[in-house]
Amino acid sequence: MPDSDSAWVLGVDSGGSGLRVELAPADGPIGSGARAAAPHPAVTGDRGIDATSLLGLVAPLAEQLMREAGAARIDAACVGAAGMATLGDDLRARLPAAFAEAFGVRRLALAGDAVTAYAGALGLRSGVVVAAGTGMIALGVSAGGTGWRRADGWGHLLGDAGGGAWIGREGLDAAMRAFDGRAGGSPALLALAEERFGPVTSLPAQLYPRPDRPAVLASFAPDVARCAAEDPVASEILRRAATHILEAAAAVRPGPGPVEVALAGGLFGMGEPLLDPLRDQAEWLLPEADLHAAAGDPLDGAVLVASALHRSALTLPADPALLTLTETDAGTDGTETGTHTGTGDRPAPETVR
Repeated sequence: MPDSDSAWVLGVDSGGSGLRVELAPADGPIGSGARAAAPHPAVTGDRGIDATSLLGLVAPLAEQLMREAGAARIDAACVGAAGMATLGDDLRARLPAAFAEAFGVRRLALAGDAVTAYAGALGLRSGVVVAAGTGMIALGVSAGGTGWRRADGWGHLLGDAGGGAWIGREGLDAAMRAFDGRAGGSPALLALAEERFGPVTSLPAQLYPRPDRPAVLASFAPDVARCAAEDPVASEILRRAATHILEAAAAVRPGPGPVEVALAGGLFGMGEPLLDPLRDQAEWLLPEADLHAAAGDPLDGAVLVASALHRSALTLPADPALLTLTETDAGTDGTETGTHTGTGDRPAPETVR
């Protein structure tokens, strides 16, 4: 690790199942920092994600990493959080001063987890990132970073088409059809559903009351992939998932011509059962696309954003919901002196598509 006189940046990745932080030298390569994690997520209350709760998780982890590195202060930070766009009001109101007081942070980026996934997958380049796990969202940025384009990411009841919960739900639908004797059923998926959940007649009681219903649905997605090679119903579910993913990517592509598309998130870990129909359909649904795996994860992206912010080199567009940038007087009183919602002299876009 560099000495204590070096500049340091902090990345935070806050999700529904926990929180991770990384402290890294500001001028170091990706992966040169040290990481720590909390096993449970920040609390969500009336004002959305609770800033006190998130700071209570981050502080002991960051302080431990600072002691180990000999870092006296953190110069810039990026907090990437699931739900930032709709649940981030308390974080935007309170974290800049709190991070300034606790760690000496002068520059802070507050980002949706899709933005940090984009940065981790593709860096600061223009292109498209599809982030797919339990849910699914596509983000695109044009050359010059004039604005974000977004498709889907609306949750398992309104969208997330092609994501893990969507695949699991379609697989369980096919299992229930087989149980009833209706058209479109899959005996293979029925057998796997009973192996995972027990008698399928118990599924309504297992699913409907659960606050983590999307995760439960998504737990069945690997079973759909598991029998896709032999079961035409499962294979068709994954083909339709690939169609939805490519349609979302096409909706946010920066313009005509070649486009780089990074595939980020755990869903793509299921491998060829999903990747093969993606490649097959990309020729006509997403022409001239270079599909490849993400270079890094959302925590890598948070560190990259923080490092670029420290150097005044962040080219990703600011946005009131997806990416807000603040500059704070990091004195002992944590007084905020200015908030900038753009990169350089470029104003933030008014809307996100």
